[in-house]
Amino acid sequence: MAKGTKGYRRIVPSLTALVEFEAVARLGSFTTAASELGVT
Repeated sequence: MAKGTKGYRRIVPSLTALVEFEAVARLGSFTTAASELGVT
């Protein structure tokens, strides 16, 4: 593993996190976003 890779991973969020964030921002509700994404 390259030096500094661990810190880089902490700065860049996962694709899943970005998709979830976008859904909440677009729909304006965690509950509605969770329903759309199929999570509880």
